[in-house]
Amino acid sequence: MCIFCSIVKGDIPNYTVYEDEKVLAFFDVNPTSVGHTLVIPKAHYSSLLTCDPEDLTHVMKVAQKLGNQLKEKLGADGMNILSNVGAAAGQSVEHFHVHLIPRYENDAEIIKFAGIEKPNFEELLEKIK
Repeated sequence: MCIFCSIVKGDIPNYTVYEDEKVLAFFDVNPTSVGHTLVIPKAHYSSLLTCDPEDLTHVMKVAQKLGNQLKEKLGADGMNILSNVGAAAGQSVEHFHVHLIPRYENDAEIIKFAGIEKPNFEELLEKIK
């Protein structure tokens, strides 16, 4: 069984930030910053890409609400909100989850997007259409 499903079942303790009938949100045990929270659907989906659209919408509504609450109550200067899909993208638990990572002025670790050589956008569009 996946570790997040075990947390949902109550087999593994957690620090619950929010819970309703469809969603559980809890502090990440290996936080990137103070207040780092995970928002997960209680139903098992391997990633955002496989999540039922209705559950996805609910997860994101909760993520928005909690993101605002964390930012305000913890005095964060910003917030990273992300979901990794697949090991190549850094997903370590195959259960859809959204990271809410409060950011503070002078954080040691900041997510940066390094540029690549620009692809041929016309060819790229043809591939994905």
